[in-house]
Amino acid sequence: MASSSSSGLTFKLHPLVIVNISDHYTRVKSQANGCSDGGSASPPPRVYGCVIGVQRGRTVEIFNSFELLYDPVTHSLDRPFIEKKQELYKKVFPHFYILGWYSTGSDAEESDMHIHKALMDINESPVYVLLNPSINPAQKDLPVTIYESGMQPNLYVIDRLIAVIDTNVGFQGGKLLLYNLYMVLPCSLMVFLLCVWWSLVVMAPELHVIDGIPQLIFVCSSYTIETVEAERISVDHVAHLKPSDGGSAATQLAAHLTGIHSAIKMLNSRIRVLHHYLVAMQKGEIPCENSLLRQVSSLLRRLPAIESEKFQDDFLMEYNDTLLIAYLAMFTNCSSTMNELVDKFNTAYDRHSRRGGRTAFI
Repeated sequence: MASSSSSGLTFKLHPLVIVNISDHYTRVKSQANGCSDGGSASPPPRVYGCVIGVQRGRTVEIFNSFELLYDPVTHSLDRPFIEKKQELYKKVFPHFYILGWYSTGSDAEESDMHIHKALMDINESPVYVLLNPSINPAQKDLPVTIYESGMQPNLYVIDRLIAVIDTNVGFQGGKLLLYNLYMVLPCSLMVFLLCVWWSLVVMAPELHVIDGIPQLIFVCSSYTIETVEAERISVDHVAHLKPSDGGSAATQLAAHLTGIHSAIKMLNSRIRVLHHYLVAMQKGEIPCENSLLRQVSSLLRRLPAIESEKFQDDFLMEYNDTLLIAYLAMFTNCSSTMNELVDKFNTAYDRHSRRGGRTAFI
């Protein structure tokens, strides 16, 4: 259903869009598994949403996304919801507008064209971002595919236009007619006709002739990942927060400690290499190099002096501060619990005092 695009557009995809789609799919899948009764395995759910961003010339940059309310039975979209979301985003990001939509699955389906055509009144050539949630360890690229619906010459319309010219006008080919029009018509009218031809032919969605009928299809496009500093920090945090093979919190902690242990082990081995090199240089086994000694001296100054008295004092000070903060948090928690208990006791004791005439405990 998809072919290679030759539109010349450059697509830039931000990691936030991928994270949003993955989070949307994970939430829907978790809710579906929680509501299932443990019977036959249901197919993985599909999620839908809109992608927003900017287009500068031939460059389309997708920055963010939001969920889409779509009814797969009636193939209808919640128009008021889309307009409300677009209005809210316009208040914060006035240059952002809806570029297209996203979904999940292994490949584009025939039913996806209903959503694609429904969004054409918002964007005449919407972008379709497809995320494949299935895990393939052998795949090196991101499981994300971007489809577009045109922005390239419509050969079917051109052929039909030339056929109509040949049949009705009698000229053999359209080039001769365009040349004659250029020689006869005024320049302004010729520019107007070229603009109309460009909007109807060149800028029309891509139509392919299938069984003699022109049909709109998805066209696969290439893209690059574009990031800003905040996105790089967030993606790095997410990558270190959860291991690639999944697992519980204990597994995540073990993977984190294993990484720290490997880094310390590597640092220790390299320090040993430097130590053996300096000992051999001191014994005269290898020639002395002053430039290398200066680099080693600069590197050793960066290492923490564990055995120094100043380090022990600073370490004990920070350790005591940490203990004091922990004790203060514990006392605050105990005080809050005690206050709640006293309030409950006074409330219960006041009820008895109203009946027997006793005073409150506190």
